[in-house]
Amino acid sequence: MTPLRLDDLRQHSDKLRLRGGTSISVRFVEPGDAGRLAAYFRSLTTRSRYNRFLGAVSELPQSVLDDFIHVGQAGRFSVIATVPLDDGVEAIVGEARYAFDPDTDSFEFGLSIHDSWQGQGLGSALLSNLQCRAASFGASRLIGDTLRSNDAMIALARNAGFSFARHPDDWKLVRFEKEIEIAPEEIPCASWRLAAQSSTSSAASVS
Repeated sequence: MTPLRLDDLRQHSDKLRLRGGTSISVRFVEPGDAGRLAAYFRSLTTRSRYNRFLGAVSELPQSVLDDFIHVGQAGRFSVIATVPLDDGVEAIVGEARYAFDPDTDSFEFGLSIHDSWQGQGLGSALLSNLQCRAASFGASRLIGDTLRSNDAMIALARNAGFSFARHPDDWKLVRFEKEIEIAPEEIPCASWRLAAQSSTSSAASVS
């Protein structure tokens, strides 16, 4: 399968339903989200920021923020999980960043959930959504790295069926991986199932 072409990022948004019935929107980051995304990371606890960036970060550097908001650049994508506020503005409650490597068919990702939303099933729902996105790219495995002290991320990955191994370059980290074998028509997320089938059809017509 050829890499997914995201001609219109706004078409690729998803609704996630949490255990308590709350509906969460997941969409690609847009340049207009820069201020709110910076505020989101600033509002995380010191521990949560440390876990997300694998080190001490008090303020997101502008260069990193630029990478987040330029979706698709260098094959990297950023998404935010949001809920609507009473005034109609979205509040960011989680985020993820991922990249697909067509040479190895691997899909590498990292994510964070706002402290006030942890323990409500958002992490599991977002991770399941990322697996749909990985399958739509034709990835054969998902890869993530986290600190050995990040018990929440380790538990999330373990519950999702990931296996664990030593990180090849940093003893402070642990690597988790999961093999995926999902045909385009079997992807559980409707929007990404359609995207994968469309990509497969386009590749077949070209060949």
